[in-house]
Amino acid sequence: MTDHVGGCQCGAVRYRARGAPKHVALCHCADCRKSAGAPMVAWAAWAEADFAVTQGEAKTINSSGASLRSFCPDCGTGLYFRNEDALPGIVDVQSATLDDPDALPPQVHIQVAERIGWMETQTALPQFERYPG
Repeated sequence: MTDHVGGCQCGAVRYRARGAPKHVALCHCADCRKSAGAPMVAWAAWAEADFAVTQGEAKTINSSGASLRSFCPDCGTGLYFRNEDALPGIVDVQSATLDDPDALPPQVHIQVAERIGWMETQTALPQFERYPG
């Protein structure tokens, strides 16, 4: 069984998730966007029993309704999410915080009803390996 490990930017909080995630998704909901300050957030979902914080302690806030978002209290990195109403028994991990985020590419887009309009065509934009010249 494969372990997936990751943590926050400053290294204060680390976690481990065991085995394959139930799904890996790009979420476009307004709550995720506001929380991350980004147009979408990548999530990998594991059963609660397959997830553990291995170092430090995250801070958790209620962002809306039953949504509990956990982040590093030192550097502010968003780490994981729980919502017992919508996703009982699941911990959704922000997959970009994995040490190897390439190991779990997204499989689907979710909450596209709330997607920012310009995200539909973002792949058509010019691309630069680093910064434009």
